[in-house]
Amino acid sequence: MTDILISGAGVAGPTLAYWLARNGFRATVIERSDKPRSSGNPVDVRGPAVPVVEAMGVMPRIRAAATSVTSMAFVDADGRTKARMRMPSAAGRGPEVEVPRSDLAAILHDAARADAEFVFDDTITTLAQDEAGVDVTFARAAPRRFALVIGADGLHSTVRRLAFGPEDAYLHHAGLYVATTPLGRAAERNDRVEIYNTPGRLASIHPARGQAIAAFIYRSPQIPGLDYRDTERHRQLVADAFDGGGWRVGELLERVRETDDLYFDAVSKVILPTWTRGRIGLVGDAASCVSLLGDGSSLAIAGAYTLATSLAEHRADHTEAMRAYERKHRRLVEPKQRNIRLAAAMLVPKSRTALAARTLAAKIM
Repeated sequence: MTDILISGAGVAGPTLAYWLARNGFRATVIERSDKPRSSGNPVDVRGPAVPVVEAMGVMPRIRAAATSVTSMAFVDADGRTKARMRMPSAAGRGPEVEVPRSDLAAILHDAARADAEFVFDDTITTLAQDEAGVDVTFARAAPRRFALVIGADGLHSTVRRLAFGPEDAYLHHAGLYVATTPLGRAAERNDRVEIYNTPGRLASIHPARGQAIAAFIYRSPQIPGLDYRDTERHRQLVADAFDGGGWRVGELLERVRETDDLYFDAVSKVILPTWTRGRIGLVGDAASCVSLLGDGSSLAIAGAYTLATSLAEHRADHTEAMRAYERKHRRLVEPKQRNIRLAAAMLVPKSRTALAARTLAAKIM
């Protein structure tokens, strides 16, 4: 059990490749994009991820790439601050760090690439496993055989679909949709995220690092048959949800109409009874997405480390290795998934009464 294929070069994939190589495995990472992911949406490195990246020796680079954000400011339609909350990352000065996702992915890729094979602009098309390994075909490359295949390919995982079945059996809509786009300029202030709410709606500007990010989150039932690659449809959905909003919403919607770089997806939980099918496993969002408050990247780093160390500890028995990984990592994931409603209530209150209560709570906090 030495050759391991990892699908996805975001956060979990390079972390897993790094630790597999350190434990004597040969890791190959395949990525659909033609280069490391470019999404700059800020994410947190905190909790169980901190000792992992420190052991990788990359924490100084992560801190150097950190945003300067220290707080969230809840503003009214005229831009006046109604309440503020200090962010735990506090501009990278404490143990927790907020960093653009693209920078985090690039740093992790740089750490792993000397000891792992990275193949960009390709994707898995079929998986056929037997007792000894997995035969894999690709859209571009020649077929290969691996001892294990690990899906680290996100919410809409190809590996999960091929090995576990259609995603609608495992994706659970959390009642929210989210859209983000870079603004193409710096924010007026680089020390705070500005958040404007109306019942069931949130619009925000995050200074990120150099180029501000606009975000929209809104409450909605699941939209049947939505194609997550249909950017024109996404633009229309965001415009319909936020048209006529106060604050700077009109300005931000103009950017949505103009940009070619719009991310749009449902806020979802991924829940599976097991993260393993024989010699095929899942890690990160592919296994257990909790996509709302920035926990996903930290859990992906921690999960990748746990998986690599479990495989090393149970080198002769991949089944026991996967069981050990799952037992340990579920203890971190499941409380976060249970708290997603509380997070949604804090970020996107449903009613004016709930909005007033959130603002009061933020003042107290």
